[in-house]
Amino acid sequence: MTDQPRYAGPRGLADAVSAFSLVTLEDRPFRRESPEAPTESRDLGIAEATGGRVLMKHSRALRGFEGETGWHWHDMDAHIVYVIRGWVRFAYAGMAEPVTVRAGSCISQPAGVPHNVVGRSADLEAIEINIPAVHGTFDPPADPRQ
Repeated sequence: MTDQPRYAGPRGLADAVSAFSLVTLEDRPFRRESPEAPTESRDLGIAEATGGRVLMKHSRALRGFEGETGWHWHDMDAHIVYVIRGWVRFAYAGMAEPVTVRAGSCISQPAGVPHNVVGRSADLEAIEINIPAVHGTFDPPADPRQ
């Protein structure tokens, strides 16, 4: 904690680095990536408000778990998942056992570390925060379990 502010403040809304943003369910309906997708999500408008520095989305399952996502990693500085309802289980390269994140819990996934979604409840609902908003998702060059 610091006793000096990082910027000259207080600021007025017109001078703020990020824009004021209020998103309601009516503003941002849930959308699927494809008609067959087992989940849907809605962008909460934070990418626009932060000039692309942060993405925040609300995701939910539409049916039971159909299979692992496969090992992948994200080219981002931070990937945070807060579970609102249900649970999700992640396997991480370098960890012997998967990690289960339950309703009311939050996980900060280390940047660039390969992971695999290995399970989730049929009622999963979560908030994801990604920094930056635009990022890539890639397959690891080798099986990360070895």
